[in-house]
Amino acid sequence: MISCIDSIFLKQVYLYGGQVTSWKNERREELLFLSSKAIFQPPKPIRGGIPICFPQFGNLDSLEQHGFARNRLWSVDPDPPPCSSHTNSRAFIDLILRHSEEEAKIWSHRYELRLRVALGPAGDLMLTSRIRNTNTDGKSFTFTFAYHTYFFVTDISEVRVEGLETLDYLDNLQNRERFTEQGDAITFESEVDKIYLSTPTKIAILDHERKRTFELRKDGLPDAVVWNPWDKKAKAMADFGDEEYKHMLCVEAACVEKPITLKPGEEWKGRQEISIVPSSYCSGQLDPRGQLDLRRVTFGC
Repeated sequence: MISCIDSIFLKQVYLYGGQVTSWKNERREELLFLSSKAIFQPPKPIRGGIPICFPQFGNLDSLEQHGFARNRLWSVDPDPPPCSSHTNSRAFIDLILRHSEEEAKIWSHRYELRLRVALGPAGDLMLTSRIRNTNTDGKSFTFTFAYHTYFFVTDISEVRVEGLETLDYLDNLQNRERFTEQGDAITFESEVDKIYLSTPTKIAILDHERKRTFELRKDGLPDAVVWNPWDKKAKAMADFGDEEYKHMLCVEAACVEKPITLKPGEEWKGRQEISIVPSSYCSGQLDPRGQLDLRRVTFGC
C-alpha cells in the first residue's frame, strides 16, 4: 500500500489492484465508499474505492469477473511518461502492470497497463490509463475496460444521476436486454445494474442529503455503468455490510459495448476526472474550488 499522495486528501492507493481506496475533501470527509468488510488480499478484490476492470468487464467472457487487473500486485512505475504541457496536476503517482506467467495460463497476450492517479489544483481526482499491446507474435488483442468507481453517498434514496436520461442501456438484471431510459433523472428504489451506451462526457451524481454533486468527466470511455446491489444482494456478499448499500453508488466510466482492439505496438488511452461542486439543492455556501486544498501536496509534476 502507498499510504498517501497527499497528506490529507488522497490517503491510500494500494499496489494490490492498483486501486485508489480513499479521497477526501478539506473537511476530511470521505468521498469514496470502502466496505467495512473489504478484504485486502488475494484472491478477493478490494470492495470499494476505484477498482480497475481489465481486460474484461463483467463476466461476458471466459476470464474471472471484471478481469484480473484488480486482483494483481502492481508496481510503482519507475519511468513514467512526463506530464503533458496542458495538465495542471499538482500531485500524482504512476503505477504499472505487465503480463506475467501466471496470467499467460488464462490470457496469452503481452501487455503494459500504466495508471496515473493525480490531484488537480482544486483537488479533482484524475485517473489516466494507457494500455499497450506488447505482443511479439504479431497478434492483436481485444479488451473491455472500466473504472469501477464506488461513490460514498449519504442516503441512496436521496441520490439522483443526471446526464443519462433518454439513453439506451443494457439491463444486466434482465439478461442484458436493451431498453431506453425514460426518466428525467435516475433515482433509486431497488437494485440497479445497467450499462448505459454512447453516454456524454460529463455525468452528475447529486447527493441531496449532503448538498453536493460529484461531476464525472471522461474521455475514451463511451459507456457508463450504474450499480447498486440493494438489500438482498448486499446480504449475500461476504465482503459487504448488510446495510452498506444505502451509502454507496457505483457510476463507472467504461468501454463495454464495443470492445477495443489493439495491434502490436498500438496504445489506447482512457481517462476520468471527478470533482465536487455544490448541488442544485445547495444554498451556495460551498465554494467548488475550495473543496480541496493542495498546499500540502508532497509530489509535483
